[in-house]
Amino acid sequence: MDYLLTEEQKMIKELAHKIAEEKIRPVAAKYDLTEEFPWEVMKVAGESDMFGLFIPEEYGGMGVNVLNLCLATEEFSRACGGIAVCYAASALGTFPIVLFGNDQQKKKYLPDLAKGKKIAAFGLTEPEAGSDAASIKTTAVKKGDYYILNGMKHFITNGGDAETYTVVAMTDKNKGARGASAFIVEKGTPGFTFGKKEEKLGIRASSTRELIFNDCKVPAANLLAKEGMGFIVTMKTFDMSRPGVAAQALGIAQGAMECAAKYARQRVQFGKPISSFQGIQWMLADMATEVEAARALVYACARAIDAGCKDVGKDSAMAKLFASDVAMKVSTDAIQILGGYGYMKDYPAEKYMRDAKITQIYEGTNQIQRNIIGLQLIKDMAK
Repeated sequence: MDYLLTEEQKMIKELAHKIAEEKIRPVAAKYDLTEEFPWEVMKVAGESDMFGLFIPEEYGGMGVNVLNLCLATEEFSRACGGIAVCYAASALGTFPIVLFGNDQQKKKYLPDLAKGKKIAAFGLTEPEAGSDAASIKTTAVKKGDYYILNGMKHFITNGGDAETYTVVAMTDKNKGARGASAFIVEKGTPGFTFGKKEEKLGIRASSTRELIFNDCKVPAANLLAKEGMGFIVTMKTFDMSRPGVAAQALGIAQGAMECAAKYARQRVQFGKPISSFQGIQWMLADMATEVEAARALVYACARAIDAGCKDVGKDSAMAKLFASDVAMKVSTDAIQILGGYGYMKDYPAEKYMRDAKITQIYEGTNQIQRNIIGLQLIKDMAK
């Protein structure tokens, strides 16, 4: 379908596709096996201004544009969801600074993030606070010109490799969600260390680590917005970042479908390519329809955000929910079309399925997305 992209957006999509085909696809299997962080690919993305797509021009970026971010993430994910999330997770860690940072904070951190000289990460999830983000236990106590952070975050994408972290901690436990605050924490800050690197089912090129805070002194100047705004910072960040997760899922689904279609044209059974069989054609038709529907929803949501529409939480949740469910279904069906070969690492189909699964889980499980959508729907009907 023609989504009426601007000339600039077409150029971004073409450049991202070129990077994906020339720099990501050839090394996707290697990084999946070794679990190394793909610094060389991130360097190329930085030199190509891909990290500037979600940062204001006055701070070295190309302007905050969620659709542009989605276009790049989608193309990267067609080649490797694991490498793509290293890029997209930096956007997640950067959005709190873009949305809530003061001018001094933006001048200090955004220029390097815009050029890919540094990458970012977002620290929210804890062992007892995943979907229940209001239950975080990491604390931040103000002492003079510093906040002293104590606690642990886990399952943090880009953890250990990112240089700039936006971290949510409790400044007043008695206020529940209203007692959370957000901070910028730099790698190398005394008292800030990293735990084990997790071994994962999929997105294995990306690093997932614990963040450990032990009397970590963070300058008071690194507080984002003001005390008690941490939960709002988180929710507004997710409203902007969830279309990026949806775009990752969309790219994975597209890549899996292409893998299946290519194989179906080459695989001969009963004297003819299996693509000539109606059963396979119907599977491919369903794949293509679902992928296109996901793309339409993701792009529409991103455009709404870029247009300044308010109350986009439901839209973002829908995009993330639908696209990730499509990614899981399409990648599973791709394996079915490849048959026994689909189960083997000689073909990329099994990797697409492994990478797809996490998109139904992180940045809020799809059950949480349904909660968000349902509650907002009920509120809208009550107006």
